[in-house]
Amino acid sequence: MRVLSFTQPWATLVCLGTKQIETRSWKSWYYGEILIHASKSYPRWAKDCEKEEPFYSALRPKGIYAYPEIACGHIIGAATIVRCVPTENLADISEDERAFGDYSPGRYGWILSDPRFLPQPIAAKGSLGLWEFTL
Repeated sequence: MRVLSFTQPWATLVCLGTKQIETRSWKSWYYGEILIHASKSYPRWAKDCEKEEPFYSALRPKGIYAYPEIACGHIIGAATIVRCVPTENLADISEDERAFGDYSPGRYGWILSDPRFLPQPIAAKGSLGLWEFTL
């Protein structure tokens, strides 16, 4: 299976279905199901995001506030990449979605569908780019 690593809390937001567009500096050459990996590193600036809006409201009501730190270094869910478009073509998105990504010119929006958490997180080291993992 192909896997994409995310810094927390973005990995959790994708699995919740709250973040439906992942922004990257490179275009996806792959379309289909991917596993969602929560990177082992969890920098202070990312932890601080959880305390700010719209992150706090997206995580807290679902009982997941502080869960992202526990999941670091694990594959926590799955989603499907259905499209990849330049961020300049993504003008009609919600304010929250915009806050969850980097929509600078020259970047790409990976449109995700069918997000879900795995029943049990799977420990994994992670890697840059789309990487392979055997279940």
